[in-house]
Amino acid sequence: MEKIAFFDAKPYDKEWFDRINKNFEIRYFEGRLRPENARLADGCKAVCAFVNDVINAKTIDILAEMKVEVILMRCAGYNNIALSAAKDKIKILRVPAYSPYAVAEHAMGLILALNRRIPRAYIRTRDFNFSLVGLTGFDLHGKTAGVIGTGRIGQVFIDICKGFGMEILAHDPRPAKIDGVEFVEKEELFKRSDIISLHCPLTRETRYIIDEGAIALMKKSALIVNTSRGQLIDSDALLSALNEKRIGGAALDVYEEESGLFFEDNSDKIVTDEVISLLVSRPNVIITSHQAFLTEEALRAIAEVTLQNFEDFLQGRELVNEVKANQN
Repeated sequence: MEKIAFFDAKPYDKEWFDRINKNFEIRYFEGRLRPENARLADGCKAVCAFVNDVINAKTIDILAEMKVEVILMRCAGYNNIALSAAKDKIKILRVPAYSPYAVAEHAMGLILALNRRIPRAYIRTRDFNFSLVGLTGFDLHGKTAGVIGTGRIGQVFIDICKGFGMEILAHDPRPAKIDGVEFVEKEELFKRSDIISLHCPLTRETRYIIDEGAIALMKKSALIVNTSRGQLIDSDALLSALNEKRIGGAALDVYEEESGLFFEDNSDKIVTDEVISLLVSRPNVIITSHQAFLTEEALRAIAEVTLQNFEDFLQGRELVNEVKANQN
C-alpha cells in the first residue's frame, strides 16, 4: 500500500480524507511542510500539502532525495511552490476547483457582515446593549459590484450579486460572455464600484492589484473584499487608506503574511505583525481565518480529487491537474 505524508493536518482534514481513502496509508503530521521537517516523509511516495507550507527548492531537494515522487496540493493555489526546482524531480498535482459556492457565498457573507455591522451588533447585544448608533449600512440593491476574476468562483459571486439587484462590472484578461455583466479595464472598475471583490489567482500580473494607486481611484465609501490570495492586496496601502478614511472598509479572508499565523490558535501569543494587529482593531475591517473554502461539500471534493490525482499518477493516467514550471 503506497504511503502519503500529510502535512499541516487539521481535524477536518483527517475526517474527510479518512472517509474517502480506501487505497493508501496516510501518515498525518500537524506541522507545516518545510525543509526542517521534510524528512518525515521518508518512505512515502507522496506528500500532501496546503497553501502555507514552505515548498521551496530546499524542501523539494530533500523530498526528491527521499524518493518522493509527487506533491499532492489539497488546494487550488500553488504560489508557495518553487516550480522550477520541482521540474524533472517531482510531479505537482492540485485541486483546481472544489466548491465555488463555498468561496462565493463566504465573500457575500463578509460583505453583509461588514456593511450592516453585524459583528459589532452581536457583541453589543451580548452585553444587552441594543443601541443602533453606529450600525448604519447601505442597501446593496442598485449598487455596483466590481468583480476581478470571472472564473467559476467569480461567476457564482456574480450570480449572487445579481440576486441582490446589483449592477455588475468585471475585469478579466480573458473575459467571458456573461449576461448582464459589463467588462471594463480595472481602473474604470475601481472608479465606479461600491464593492470590489477579488476572485483571481495570484500571478506576477495580479500581485498587489490593489495598491496605493488603485485605492486612490476608488470611492471613499468603497468596500474591498478578498477571499482569494493575500498578496493581491498591498496591506500597508490598505491600512493607510483605512486610517485616512479614503475607503469605506475591508473584509479579508486572506492576508499576505498569513503563513504561520492563519490556521493556528494564537490567542495566548503576542502577535508581532503590526499591520494585521492594526487591521484587526479597525471597526470597519472584518478578518476571517482563510475559511472561505470550509464547507462539507468542499472538504469532500478536496479529499476526492487529491486521492484521485494520486491514483491517476500511480496508474500512469493523464494528469489533468498537474502544475508545471511554465505556469504562472
